[in-house]
Amino acid sequence: MSNDVVLTAALRNNLLSLQSTQRSIDTTQFRLATGRKVNSALDNPQNFFASQALQNRASDLQRLLDGIGQNIQVIKAADSGITALTNLVEQADSVATSARDALAQGTSEAKIVGDRDLSGIDDLTTLTGITNADTLVFTITEDDGTAETLGAYGAASAATATVTISSNDSIEDLINNINNLHIDDDNGNALGAQAFEASLDDEGHLQIKTLNGGNFNVDFVTAAATNAANLALAADLGFGDTARLVTDGGAGTSDVEVTSVADVALRSFALYDSGTTPNTIADRSDLLSSLVDSSGNALFANLDATTDDYTIGVNGGSAQTINLTNAAGTSLTIQDFIDQINNNTSLNAKIEASYDETTGVLSISPIDASVESIEIGVADNNQTVTANFGFGIQTISATATDAVQESIRLASAAGQLAQFETDYNNIRDQITELVSNGDTGYRGTNLLFGDDLTTFFNEDRTSSLVTQGVTFTAAGLGISEADFSRTSSVDNALTEIRTALESVRNFGSTLANDLSIIQTREDFTKSLINTLTEGSDKLTIADQNEEGAKLLALQTRQQLGVTSLSLASQSQQSILRLF
Repeated sequence: MSNDVVLTAALRNNLLSLQSTQRSIDTTQFRLATGRKVNSALDNPQNFFASQALQNRASDLQRLLDGIGQNIQVIKAADSGITALTNLVEQADSVATSARDALAQGTSEAKIVGDRDLSGIDDLTTLTGITNADTLVFTITEDDGTAETLGAYGAASAATATVTISSNDSIEDLINNINNLHIDDDNGNALGAQAFEASLDDEGHLQIKTLNGGNFNVDFVTAAATNAANLALAADLGFGDTARLVTDGGAGTSDVEVTSVADVALRSFALYDSGTTPNTIADRSDLLSSLVDSSGNALFANLDATTDDYTIGVNGGSAQTINLTNAAGTSLTIQDFIDQINNNTSLNAKIEASYDETTGVLSISPIDASVESIEIGVADNNQTVTANFGFGIQTISATATDAVQESIRLASAAGQLAQFETDYNNIRDQITELVSNGDTGYRGTNLLFGDDLTTFFNEDRTSSLVTQGVTFTAAGLGISEADFSRTSSVDNALTEIRTALESVRNFGSTLANDLSIIQTREDFTKSLINTLTEGSDKLTIADQNEEGAKLLALQTRQQLGVTSLSLASQSQQSILRLF
């Protein structure tokens, strides 16, 4: 165009050189400003995309690292639960062990202990309720229920042994007379083993226990032979709350007595079904009227009227009627009998009935620590009826007009064991609540309640660790409800507890191992992220020193270019001198 500025070749070359230098300056300044020598694919496609790949992997691993960190918290929460579970299981073990000790001590002897300080009394007849010729009548059985014959040492023996209180007898005289009772030597003389050990405890209370491991009965009989006098005799010897007034089937008469058993529950004979040949252990569906003992002797007789009733009371309380027959006067089954006890609201908070079809033993066990004695009996308004489960030491047989009762005092451990059962079951409940309510979980994952945990270690999820969860409720650990009524059941509880404790400890070791692996991989992942980031930076990060030196050189070059451009334009400037 006519108005275009015409530049000489020298000027144009210098201009192009200045433009190139400026572009280089702009690039160097941008690198200095961003700190990177590759800011886009235009700068260096190979380095840019290689760096981006490294950064992407580092970013993926960083997100994975967050997940690893959360999984570590899940395991830590489970580990805290393991610590708490261990404490609870060890506590349950302690309760069961205490129950085992109490059971061993309580079932080794039948014992009654008074509640009155008799120490220093030189003449028992000075007490209001005791008179000359008052007696204590003892009956004793072996641990298998066989009746012993008793008598004073060296004297003739009989089914019962009588200790008489005479005028001027001291408490020590009474104790000596009781300790002088011996078991028959099979020749009709009481030359065998000592039957009882009587003594005063540290508080001066009279205590009497058997030495043969069996059960015994004490009947308090006064010279006056009245219920009031008999009760007064028992009370002044300290057994006012122990001995019970019970009907004895003798034309409306009663006895003041107590039966003490070396057991923490009432247990029947082994019950057999008479309808089988040979007799076999009865099923719970068998009728009471068909039951016999191991020798084939019938245990129930004349169950043919709706008035044939069993009675059960606790701690001398109101006796509850337990039917032996149905509305048609037909015998009930073993299970019917058990259900009546367990459904009776006056009894089921204190005692519980059960039947073991393996051993044929029907049991009535305390479930409350306050239970000390159980009163049993039979009543009938038609004819003589027998209901002989084998509880206590008497045959329970009522006449048409007179009921029969027996007051059975359980071994001293019975109340303790009921409390131990309550404590044990409370711990068992807490074990279940600890793991089932989410207390041991973290963000919805509970390794102690059946959840599994998968921890991924690389971005494509081809490397992982699965932490298998467990169900550590009481049922999951195999801890059954407490039954401390016999040594075998306590031993079973101890076995369950120790197996559970081993399971908890083993899982704790598994968690510790998995946690160590995950933490090791976490540290590795952190190191790998740093390596990837560093590698990416090496491809794109600018060397500030180098770029600064380049900028200085480019600025110098730019100044030189401006000077060169000025020199190139001097030939045209000389023309100005012509004007």
